Amino acid sequence: MTTPALTETSLPGVPLHCRGKVRDVYDLDPYLLIVATDRISAYDHVLSPGIPDKGRVLTGLSAFWFHQLDTVVTHHLISTNPDDFPVRFGDEHAWLRGRSMLVRRTHPVPIECVARGYLAGSGWRDYLETGQVCGVRLPAGLRENDRLAEPIFTPATKAASGHDLNITEAEAADLVESSLLDTLKRLTLHLYAQGAAYAGSRGIIVADTKFEFGLLDERDPASLMLIDEVLTPDSSRFWPADEYAPGAPQPSFDKQFVRDYLDRIGWDHQPPVPTLSDEVVARTREKYLEAFERLTGGRLDQGPGRE
Repeated sequence: MTTPALTETSLPGVPLHCRGKVRDVYDLDPYLLIVATDRISAYDHVLSPGIPDKGRVLTGLSAFWFHQLDTVVTHHLISTNPDDFPVRFGDEHAWLRGRSMLVRRTHPVPIECVARGYLAGSGWRDYLETGQVCGVRLPAGLRENDRLAEPIFTPATKAASGHDLNITEAEAADLVESSLLDTLKRLTLHLYAQGAAYAGSRGIIVADTKFEFGLLDERDPASLMLIDEVLTPDSSRFWPADEYAPGAPQPSFDKQFVRDYLDRIGWDHQPPVPTLSDEVVARTREKYLEAFERLTGGRLDQGPGRE
């Protein structure tokens, strides 16, 4: 039985640190509690209704990847088990389980670190206009969703509201000290390579993904940590490897299915925001669950597999 979507949260007596399009972040000083709701956004708008279990997929996959990649980079995750949280919750305990992460508080680096292995999305649009993606010149004649000769690092701004903007490495260097930017680029490409190789063994192509980083101590670059979410259907393009065919849109395990629906009905990306159909909600839930199960080897109600 599918549980109803959780789109609003409240923790009585606990200060709200911030509320994003998908996540509600609470202040458990000196920690933060990140709660992934079932809200879904596209084209910078939160849509309705929510996608049941989506927040649990995001949390479960992020926790899975944090542990998979902890030999590569330190991360901010402490626990996903409400029994470990420094505050004891009452009725909220049940819905927190599976969709919340207790994390170390960091100073977020002011750029998003995007790795692209395929020419898709905004990268494809930039390439059509300029022959480049974020200042990286690519060979002429590439098709939509072609695999690149090697993955590229394409930073973006972190917008508090509205759409993140692609920027060049030179522009990123105006926001981040150069030696730290070098570290971010190296880590981004390394994490992408590790994640893409693992996902490939599970029949999923990671076309592109974004990572976010933070500093425990703003004055110490060595305190850099991987934060937020990691290699989820919200932060990545996941394609089934056995159906990959460059030169056309790809079937996916991410919210591209929702974007395609919104394009198909002719929405101009301005209010009023259309309501998602029951079919789109159900199909999107199925895609997120399949991504979780393929990647972790487990079922959502059981957690990751032990392979």
